[in-house]
Amino acid sequence: MTGTFNALIAATLFFVGGHFLLSSLFLRQPLVRRLGERNFRIFYSVLMLAAFAWMVKAYGQAPYLVIWHPSEVLRWVPVVVMPFACLFLIAGLSTPGVTAVGGEKLLDEDPRAATRGIYSITRHPTLWAFGLWALSHLAVRGDFSSICMMGGIAFLSFFGMVHIDLRREVDLGAAWGPVRLTTSKLPFAAILTKRCRFDLKGIGAWRIVGGVILYVALLYGHAMVIGVDALPQ
Repeated sequence: MTGTFNALIAATLFFVGGHFLLSSLFLRQPLVRRLGERNFRIFYSVLMLAAFAWMVKAYGQAPYLVIWHPSEVLRWVPVVVMPFACLFLIAGLSTPGVTAVGGEKLLDEDPRAATRGIYSITRHPTLWAFGLWALSHLAVRGDFSSICMMGGIAFLSFFGMVHIDLRREVDLGAAWGPVRLTTSKLPFAAILTKRCRFDLKGIGAWRIVGGVILYVALLYGHAMVIGVDALPQ
C-alpha cells in the first residue's frame, strides 16, 4: 500500500493518530488491564515502529508534487537548528524524566527528577528534537509528500507535549503541580522566569559531545544516505 498520496496520508494518519489513541486513557487503560503494562508497551512499540516504517516507505515511493519553491537562504535553517535537535535527542533519551515513558514513578524516588539535566530546559526534550527536525526540514522542502510526513511528525511532537502533560496530570494528581510550575514546555522558559535553575552539570559534557558527534555525522552523512548535501552550496 504505497506509491500514492493516499497511501502516504493513510500511513501518516495511522502513525500520528496511533500514538494519541493508544496513549489515551479510554483505550490505554483497558489494554493495560488485558495485556499487562509490559506487554502493552511491547505491543505499542512494535505497532508504532511498523507504522513509522510504512510511513517512511510511502513517503519514499509517493509521487513528487511541488507545492512551493523554498528560497535558497532557507537551506541554512536545518544547519542552524539541528545542533539543538541533536542535543535534545541525546540528552532526552539518556536522562530519566517524569514525562518520559515509565517516568510516572520517578518523583517517588527523587523529587528533583523533574528538573534534572535537560529537563531544566524543557520537560519534553525528545519531542522537541523531533519537532525541530520536522519544522527545520519543512523550511527547505516544498513538495506535498514532505509537507504531509514532516507536518505529521511536527503535529505529533508539539501536540504530543500537551497530551503527555494532560496524562501526567491524571496519573500524578497533586504531584504534577510542582512539576508544571518548575518546568516548561517551551525551552528555557522556566529558567528565564526563575522557576528552576539551569542544570548544566546534570546534562553532562558527554551528552553535549554526543550531540555534536550526531550532528556532524548527520551533516556529512546526509548526502550519502539521503542523496542531498545538507550544506548549502
